[in-house]
Amino acid sequence: MPQSLACLLVHVVFSTKNRIPRITSAIEQELYAYIGGVLRNLDSPSLAINGTANHVHLLILQARTVALSVLIRDVKRSSSKWIKTKGPEFQRFDWQDGYGAFTIGQSGVPALKAYIANQKEKHKTRSFEAELLGLLKKYGVPYNEKYLWD
Repeated sequence: MPQSLACLLVHVVFSTKNRIPRITSAIEQELYAYIGGVLRNLDSPSLAINGTANHVHLLILQARTVALSVLIRDVKRSSSKWIKTKGPEFQRFDWQDGYGAFTIGQSGVPALKAYIANQKEKHKTRSFEAELLGLLKKYGVPYNEKYLWD
């Protein structure tokens, strides 16, 4: 086959540094749009972006030519720099160092889009920490909780 073809659907989640609630309702939609633009520029369009005051979820169609670690590094670096230009209340904004990433199949896209869209409602009763631990368990990702939180 002369072409290299791929469909890499990835659910990515990461939080603000120390899970401090720094994503305000006044900035969140603009932040999500900005992140979407960064992803498009990296040939990895977002299919869904949403979150809460302390974390975001992304559903990405990852480019086959960009490593996931590079993609997330660039998204976090660029969006962190951008949000700091939005006013003094965002000067201390930072993302956590790590991230969670989970592959899904096409059949899982509608349910995951609904899950991402419903973040604020879900987090009325469930913390980010509990959510991430649940995702790690669901996808069978080994981890050491000692190094999970920054």
